[in-house]
Amino acid sequence: MSAEDASQDVNELASSLNNTHVQDGDAPQRTEEEYAQANLTLRAIVSSKEAGVIIGKAGQNVADLREKTGVRAGVSKVVQGVHDRVLSVTGSLEAMAKAYGIVADALLKGAPQMGMGGAVNPNTHPVRLLISHNQMGTIIGRQGLKIKQIQDSAGVRMVAQKEMLPQSTERIVEVQGSPDGIEKAVWEIGKCLIDDEARGYGTVLYNPAIRVQPGGAPLNNGVGGVRGGSFSRTGNGTDFTDGPTYRRPPAVDRSDRPPMPTTTEDGEEIQTQNISIPSDMVGCIIGRGGSKISEIRKSSGARISIAKAPHDDTGERMFTITGSAIANEKALYLLYENLEAEKMRRSQAPDGDRV
Repeated sequence: MSAEDASQDVNELASSLNNTHVQDGDAPQRTEEEYAQANLTLRAIVSSKEAGVIIGKAGQNVADLREKTGVRAGVSKVVQGVHDRVLSVTGSLEAMAKAYGIVADALLKGAPQMGMGGAVNPNTHPVRLLISHNQMGTIIGRQGLKIKQIQDSAGVRMVAQKEMLPQSTERIVEVQGSPDGIEKAVWEIGKCLIDDEARGYGTVLYNPAIRVQPGGAPLNNGVGGVRGGSFSRTGNGTDFTDGPTYRRPPAVDRSDRPPMPTTTEDGEEIQTQNISIPSDMVGCIIGRGGSKISEIRKSSGARISIAKAPHDDTGERMFTITGSAIANEKALYLLYENLEAEKMRRSQAPDGDRV
């Protein structure tokens, strides 16, 4: 993709998201030192070959990465038949940016040996970061000014994908540049995520998995792949945590409310997830007379409540899903299946028939 095409992609995306960013006056003012010490997790999609370079023989490379930077780093386990894996790095912003610079350098040096070609510039290697859909506007900024500033200051090229990844609310931001440029870009992106931390809560994390049709035939799983009627999901994107695959908001004082049950009748922990749905897609999920949402509730066993009004300037409505981990995951799958079906219907319908 040319720089002109990339710039066009960014501008188109910015125009559709220019109301999703955090106003400068809303973000807390932090010093560079405070940013440097702030802790966060940043994930990236890597191919199986890239994962091999990052991990190294007997895990030596990833062990060295942890030792040099102090981060926690891991790559999701191999899923047979799936080419994508997820690199997850957790630590202070300063350490995490340094870690991604080291990863980029290793990928650049390891590309020839691993047969990884196709780079536009032989001195660069792309890193595909996973960013919450709700936080993307902060990185892009009004009229694309923020993403342009990051590109200019770090000397990188950035392209943000418009679609969310399968069964998740994450999107890809591809950063192409030198290892030093990628380190600088991750630093700036991390500052945006720290300032917009609240929007990251409830993010449904992407997990590479084989997805199958109702008849059992595998579907394409790659980035932006299609989805079928049933699926199997493996791993949670990190090798060092068994936590849920979404981000929870900090605890809120609810002492004035009656206690909510913490387990299901079967003794499973009750979990709550919030996801944002575009306002023009809400109707297709609810269905005529609430028929579709009722069926999703019945099939999944999860409780699903829908905000009556948009929760912010994006016009998106908040869906709250409550239930066991299995029930919530099934509800999410069914919700996204309905969304994808509606997107497909609209893309194939004549312009005059689109709702």
